[in-house]
Amino acid sequence: MEPPPDLADGFPNWLELPRDVTASILLRLGVAEILTSVQMVCSPWRNLFKDPSMWRTVDMRNRGDWDISYDIEMMCRHAVDRSCGQLVDINVEYFGTDELLRHIADSSSQLKRLRLHCDDDISDEGLSEVAAKLSLLEELAISHCSLSKEALKAVGRCCPLLKSLKFNNEGYRTPHIECDEEALAIAKNMPGLRHLQLFGNKLTNDGVQAILDGCPHLESLDLRQCFNVTLAGNLGRRCAEQIKDLRRPLDPTDDYEFDAELHDYGSFDDDYPSGSSDIDHLLNSYGYYEFSDSSNSDYDDQDYDDFTNYRDIYDPDFDFD
Repeated sequence: MEPPPDLADGFPNWLELPRDVTASILLRLGVAEILTSVQMVCSPWRNLFKDPSMWRTVDMRNRGDWDISYDIEMMCRHAVDRSCGQLVDINVEYFGTDELLRHIADSSSQLKRLRLHCDDDISDEGLSEVAAKLSLLEELAISHCSLSKEALKAVGRCCPLLKSLKFNNEGYRTPHIECDEEALAIAKNMPGLRHLQLFGNKLTNDGVQAILDGCPHLESLDLRQCFNVTLAGNLGRRCAEQIKDLRRPLDPTDDYEFDAELHDYGSFDDDYPSGSSDIDHLLNSYGYYEFSDSSNSDYDDQDYDDFTNYRDIYDPDFDFD
């Protein structure tokens, strides 16, 4: 029996696949690949990528295959423009700027998911400015960026539909720094949160308690490498009762999507008595496994209030026909 004509040479005819199947396959590729090569394979593929629905998700994750000769920011702008206002999900990694964020917000009134990673050129002022244009935002992931409580406050005030927040930093054990400002900004401004990840944050037990008070619908809470948190006693019991999916500070980090290696920026001697390490300190203080009564349960409302050049990568008029 002879094989079908399109399989006679051992390869299928990709151009005869149904449009939705072709779209599903091609969307697994990165934006840079699509704009610089894939769309130029043939006229059907080029026409497929003229459809705004193909650009509802723009994933500019750095897979290690970026050509440094391209202007990645302008490439991202072009992808956003191709969505014609239908963009709902965008991932910007390593190259984000305030100007790019403004362009995304101005062009994407339907945006629901925004992910920023290692975008040090996005400022508190920049994110705060565009927050009012992201009123439909449901998920925000910020990792290893130079953003603070001010941006979190603005997002909380302007994005009432926000259900999921990731605000992650590089975890480190020394020097010993405590700061609940970001936790309180979340607690006071994001009451609708269901999912919260604060990997490597400097919050304390007080910050955790503020979040539990201010975010009553919270279902999952990830506190891995938050080494100021002990979750002992009453606070540990409350977390166990209120949170369905709780990741504790010392829990494994195997499934964390970024580098979870710990880096020390100070001396152990600066933080703990001679002969003891930070790990000794943590293991001794993490009485939450037994839910001891040694937690700080004297939190009150007063404490809460006191915390205070798109490159011309292709010829737009080129026609394969």
